[in-house]
Amino acid sequence: MHSELQQDLKKAARDSLPVLAGYIVLGMGFGILLSTKGYGVLWALAMSVLIYAGSMQYLAIDLLAGGASLLSAALTTLLVNARHLFYGISMVDRYKGAGRKKPYLIFALTDETYSLVCNTEGSHCYCFLVSLLNQIYWVAGSVLGSLLGGILPFSTEGIDFALTALFVTVFVEQWKSTKEHLPAVIGVAASVLCLLVFGADSFLIPSMVLITVTLFALKFLRKEVRA
Repeated sequence: MHSELQQDLKKAARDSLPVLAGYIVLGMGFGILLSTKGYGVLWALAMSVLIYAGSMQYLAIDLLAGGASLLSAALTTLLVNARHLFYGISMVDRYKGAGRKKPYLIFALTDETYSLVCNTEGSHCYCFLVSLLNQIYWVAGSVLGSLLGGILPFSTEGIDFALTALFVTVFVEQWKSTKEHLPAVIGVAASVLCLLVFGADSFLIPSMVLITVTLFALKFLRKEVRA
């Protein structure tokens, strides 16, 4: 059992290296921006531990600074993180039988964690370790950024581009690590199509719906062909 845990930890640490690089930078960006709005390191730590939602945490800075109402914050959170509904649906079978690990696995299912665990045959322990390591990276980056932002002058222009860069890195790593590229092609094609149809401000949810429906249809057709 101890040997299996060590193997899962080594694999989780190796697979999450791209996320480490991205989350430290992106977390630092969040911490710096939060610091410039007058919120200290305890805010960065609490938000990264309890909220742990990269893009939403960035938006939460403006919501906090602007004195947004609870209703406005709740609706914004729902819209920004609606894609996680589809992540969760697709992971129902994957996390079946996870036991006491399941609540944290659900909580920690970020975009990057999802990309790592959805295409692997690793154990629930492996998925848990990937999830935990990724959050540790994010928390560390956020706290470090908050501390640096409080003592060093920073220009925050362009910091949020780190999120896009991280998505690209994870996508490339997944493309290189698997021979099955059709899901990735479907994801890119559906996103581009919805971007053209719905525009940059409204394409995310339609693209997730289209991707999910297409992948389920593809899975059903493959089962029919095998039968």
